[in-house]
Amino acid sequence: MSIKTPKSKSTIMNKQSAKKPYLLAIATTALMTALSMTSVATQGAGLGELFSKNSAQQSKFLPVDKAFQVTSRTKAVTKGTQLSIVFNITPGHYVYKDKLTLSFPKGISAAPFTFSESPVSINDPTFGKVVVFTQKTIVATTMLTTKNGKAAKNVPVMIGWQGCAKAGLCYPPEKIKTTLNIAVKR
Repeated sequence: MSIKTPKSKSTIMNKQSAKKPYLLAIATTALMTALSMTSVATQGAGLGELFSKNSAQQSKFLPVDKAFQVTSRTKAVTKGTQLSIVFNITPGHYVYKDKLTLSFPKGISAAPFTFSESPVSINDPTFGKVVVFTQKTIVATTMLTTKNGKAAKNVPVMIGWQGCAKAGLCYPPEKIKTTLNIAVKR
């Protein structure tokens, strides 16, 4: 014969309490998933609106290639090749001086940049106090040479730079690939 004893209230409460964390975890996960999906959709729509060309409304910000036209040119000189990077900057935009970089293979060296215009210091909302170029046209010039003193052909060079709109948009860093010959005149 078996005797059934009634379960105490504390045993029943412990089993119910044990289920609550699982329910709480499931509810929290569902809520976080829903919020993150809403956030991503909202962010996507927001970014789309920044650059949309809806006929009813003009875009708030220019695409990067319209805000900044960047070209490069080279000139063979006695000790190597002079590389000039020309920035045509749309009014209301600026280029960071310290974000202008060059990447090239080992065996190549570059002199520090010289600039056609003087930069100005601003308090940038993204980077704080920085030095930028706001002029319509800026030319950054450097001298590329080979470390062995010999000419080099088809040298790959990556030009990096970044700019912003004064209205509040910081464009992502940009990169331009080019190849050039490093001459050695005698």
